[in-house]
Amino acid sequence: MMRFYIMTLFPEMVRDGLNTSIIGRASSKGLLSVEAVDIREYAFNKHSSVDDYPYGGGAGMLMQAEPVYQAYEAVKARIAQEKGEEAGAENEAGAVARDPRVVYLSPQGRTFNQKMAEELAKEEELVLLCGHYEGIDERVLEEIVTDYVSVGDYVLTGGELPAMILVDAVARLVPGVLHNDVSAQFESFQDNLLEYPQYSRPKTWHGKRVPEVLLSGHHANIEKWRREQSILRTLNNRPDLLEKAQLTEEDKKFLANRADI
Repeated sequence: MMRFYIMTLFPEMVRDGLNTSIIGRASSKGLLSVEAVDIREYAFNKHSSVDDYPYGGGAGMLMQAEPVYQAYEAVKARIAQEKGEEAGAENEAGAVARDPRVVYLSPQGRTFNQKMAEELAKEEELVLLCGHYEGIDERVLEEIVTDYVSVGDYVLTGGELPAMILVDAVARLVPGVLHNDVSAQFESFQDNLLEYPQYSRPKTWHGKRVPEVLLSGHHANIEKWRREQSILRTLNNRPDLLEKAQLTEEDKKFLANRADI
């Protein structure tokens, strides 16, 4: 089971967003676990305040280092406890327990993509840190964060929405989460190509008919058509992806013959 720990000031936002649809069903089946960790619970004052003015002045407030650090330490302890006897046996054998991977959702990070989702899906647990206000004290980021990840070149009010995007993309790659595990292998951005167009019943809708090849039952021709449509869609909508796409010689020949597009 893969475990996600989302450190946030707004745990209800995360719970509400990830407790439905595919992710919610996967959690109820025990295929993955998503836990919202309320940073305010680790505040060290009676008002549960976790922010203060930044040194040097400037607009807005900054999340303080200590509540974030204490929340992280509590998550680390929980992970060690959940690993249970297995972790204990490894420690007795002299193995050093590995700290969890901590992802800070920030516009300053690497841009999140499918390749990164596949990389993160190999982890047993992920800790996601959501900033708010004007950010988080740099000192705690230096101490606990292993990855800085951005979901795009724009600014949001907090890291909760990016964290939910990351969980959704990564969780889909966990075996058993999708009803059809093959789906995760053939969707958009696999091989850096966009997904081909898809159709369902009826055969004709608003005068538009399903492409004949999809009605033929000829699986080789259908796969060839789908591959070509993926290439064309990528060429027309995201030509930048073609530079990194894993194209076969046949794909390249097809592209060369589409010089008229």
